[in-house]
Amino acid sequence: MDNVDLVVIGTGAAAMAAGIEARSRGRSVVLVEHGPLGGTCLNVGCVPSKNLLAAAGQRHRALSNPFEMVPTTAGAVDLPGLLAQKQDLIERLRQTKYADVAQAHGFPIRYGHARFADEHTLLVDGEPLVAPAYVVATGVAPHIPDLPGIQQVDYLTSTSAMEQQQLPASLVVLGGGYVGLEQAQLFAHLGVAVSVVGPFAAHTEPEVAQVLRSAFADDGIAVVEEHGVAITGTATGQVGVRTASGDQVVGQRLLVATGRYADTADLGLAAAGVSTGERGFVVVDSQQRTTNPRVFAAGDVTGAPQHVYVAARTGHAAASGALGEPTTVDYGGLPTVTFTTPQVAGAGLTEQQALRRGYRCACRVLDARDIPRALANRDTRGALKLVIDADTRRVLGVHAALDAAGEVILAATYAIRFGLTVDDLADTWTPYLTMSEALRLAAGLFRSDLPTSCCA
Repeated sequence: MDNVDLVVIGTGAAAMAAGIEARSRGRSVVLVEHGPLGGTCLNVGCVPSKNLLAAAGQRHRALSNPFEMVPTTAGAVDLPGLLAQKQDLIERLRQTKYADVAQAHGFPIRYGHARFADEHTLLVDGEPLVAPAYVVATGVAPHIPDLPGIQQVDYLTSTSAMEQQQLPASLVVLGGGYVGLEQAQLFAHLGVAVSVVGPFAAHTEPEVAQVLRSAFADDGIAVVEEHGVAITGTATGQVGVRTASGDQVVGQRLLVATGRYADTADLGLAAAGVSTGERGFVVVDSQQRTTNPRVFAAGDVTGAPQHVYVAARTGHAAASGALGEPTTVDYGGLPTVTFTTPQVAGAGLTEQQALRRGYRCACRVLDARDIPRALANRDTRGALKLVIDADTRRVLGVHAALDAAGEVILAATYAIRFGLTVDDLADTWTPYLTMSEALRLAAGLFRSDLPTSCCA
């Protein structure tokens, strides 16, 4: 590994993208990893959570079947078996999407703990691994808030919750962001009595959040939209969360889902002259360069939007800059998906964001009761909100809570990215009896609020 052009710390999406970028330029690169190959998304994030959400969703659909003439049943959950198949999926993807990919592109992975000794030198398990440039792509870890009493209880994180071998009777989820919402519904659909404490779906439009709020009520999930201020144990061995108003929410287990912090512990960033900010996130400029011109950073560790596709894009940009060709990442139309039921998805600006940026915006909200696919499915919980520039009629944002909202939002991303107008959407072909038709129907509301016939 002497005379390597680039060293990348990590093996998640950002790191793999950086390695692929370096090799595409004919440069030598080595990835350094002190844990399991694959990073957060593969091991403890996207892959296991969506796999378990899909399994829990199957059980939930059997119990909430709207077609009485087609009987379905759902028995007890074999949790150890469910976790075993989840782990099998992780291990298969670790081989095919990481180990095999690294081998195909021709970059080695060195296992050991990386730490900067100074601004120029990286040590791996104490041995120097020196290169002209470095990329830090170490990801994030669950953030535990400094609440009174929290260290006196055996709390779960989103990571440890998905490793439980036995389902608790009840669960309090502290946090109403996308991780908390997914975890809450995951365990509710597996049969656990769940409560959520915290601001609810604050990342999306209020009309969209209300759909999910109603869905949680249908699922029997109690929602207390207040900040938790203290954690207490109870005489019966349960865990209580005290809210700002003095309410007490109690469950057998507590799951803390209050965000994440940068996983930069013991990396020696200060010795390297690399500045960090709030929660340890590495400070980077628009080209992923840190305060040390030899060191770039990519992915979640920089405080970028925590999505695997963002990590990959920034990984390519970081490697490109580190190898002498600086580039930037365009976040226009960035899509997000929360994999609840119904899914919550968004792209572009919310109404309030558009107003703050000085747009004279106009909005329309399509109820799922006006979407033929939802009627055919006998599930009309949902809404899609379309935000446009009232002067140019360009699409600024699309936000939805719908079955398969994540699939619908791709077309919205294209519309925003390439400057389409609401009239372009209204006049573009959409297949009948698909949820994606919602985008065209919502666009039509800007022309008339009168009801339409099928496809008319």
